[in-house]
Amino acid sequence: MLIRAFGNRNCTPGGSYSVNGSGKFADIDDDWLRKLKKLSVSAVWYTGVISHATRTHFRTIPDSNKSIVKGEAGSPYAIRNYFDVDPALAVNVDNRMAEFEAMIGRTHRAGMKVIIDFVPNHVARENGGYFTKENFYILDEPLRMPDELCSDYVENPAKATGNDVFSPEPSVRDWFDTVKLNYGNRDTWQKMLDILRFWIAKGVDGFRCDMVEMVPSEFFKWAIGQIRSSHPETMFIAEVYNKDNYRRYTAAGFDLLYDKSGFYDCLRAVWEGRRPASDLTAEWQFLSELQPKMLNFLENHDEQRVASDFYAGSGKAAFPALAVSLLFNTAPFMIYFGQECGERGMEAEGFSGLDGRTSIFDYCTVPSIKRLLSDRLSVEETVVYKEYCRLMKIATADYVFSEGGTYDLMYVNPASEHFNPSRQFAWIRGFDGVVMLVVANFSPEPVDVEIFIPAEAFAFFGLPAVERRVSVHVGGRDYCRTDIS
Repeated sequence: MLIRAFGNRNCTPGGSYSVNGSGKFADIDDDWLRKLKKLSVSAVWYTGVISHATRTHFRTIPDSNKSIVKGEAGSPYAIRNYFDVDPALAVNVDNRMAEFEAMIGRTHRAGMKVIIDFVPNHVARENGGYFTKENFYILDEPLRMPDELCSDYVENPAKATGNDVFSPEPSVRDWFDTVKLNYGNRDTWQKMLDILRFWIAKGVDGFRCDMVEMVPSEFFKWAIGQIRSSHPETMFIAEVYNKDNYRRYTAAGFDLLYDKSGFYDCLRAVWEGRRPASDLTAEWQFLSELQPKMLNFLENHDEQRVASDFYAGSGKAAFPALAVSLLFNTAPFMIYFGQECGERGMEAEGFSGLDGRTSIFDYCTVPSIKRLLSDRLSVEETVVYKEYCRLMKIATADYVFSEGGTYDLMYVNPASEHFNPSRQFAWIRGFDGVVMLVVANFSPEPVDVEIFIPAEAFAFFGLPAVERRVSVHVGGRDYCRTDIS
């Protein structure tokens, strides 16, 4: 959850902090945390915690040069002080770290762990005095910012831009608000390790590590090893996109890896009709033993809202994708706040424009969360919320799904008048003598399907090896409930 966008506020598109305000650590109160726990959440990833570049001046904390800040609030990934929290998130700016620590305490008492971002690849262009020039890639010419920014910012010599732009002329499409750190210098390694230790001492349980493929895996293997020697339970989550790198970063010590280019991309393509549902089989087969280490999701701050007009158009229409991502295996599942209510993300909040996402650059809010906090969800939002609660409870409390194995039935159910492998995906979950059949239907209309279950499937779960044919009526994409047989 992006704390800045949390809370029950009214926001003007592109509004400043003085106009729109910001969500606060204090907004994450005991009542809200109890609601999260009812959703079967085990850990909360708080986004935008660490102090970053912003256009807002907070008394003793100056604003950044406005021409190198994206939006009024600024990107949470343009870090300017790794040892401080964003002052916009505090009720009392001078007490901001204590307010953050109090939120950690409330989260722990509610029975959930705390995850924050660790941004090791890049920092804000204006980043204080923690790093020296040896920690950066220094170019031979002065920085020339894109003409569109009308920038008066001076950087001479220029530093390489965060998204591996080793040129003094980043484009407006680049991460022009950041500079890349140099891991050829071991001092950078030590400084980043000290940052991890600082936040662990504050009570943080783990880190979602940003853009790890831009950082040498050797650094993570070393740093994670150092942390685990004194804090073995610390969790590390890797934002990885290239499937060919999954094993490299697992070997580096990460507990979980984004399954973005695997299940996420495939599920979206299936929903949009660009790929057959049967392609999902190849995705889990590619993962093999890595499946439990993947982090499944339908949304995060980088992706478009699944209920937006750019994707499914409603939260209900995404239920088939939800069932597959959540129930296919034992891999953890991540929810982006508001997703559980069918948040559409169809506001133009400012810098980010109308793009089906909740802006990470603006002082904005999430309409569905506002309504949830006020107990004013629409009928459809209530349907979506209740279905998320139900399926999350099944996924975490029913041993068939939380502990059981998976048997993919697609290879024995080719195309027929009773089954369409392009639009339907079928599998079995089983544990301790109990099996459950799940069929996801990606067609808009309900269907009657016949699923063949081979003897090998039952034998796989230690049951009598007999063949079965099961007739199932499966609702369409707008069906308001996911049936499990």
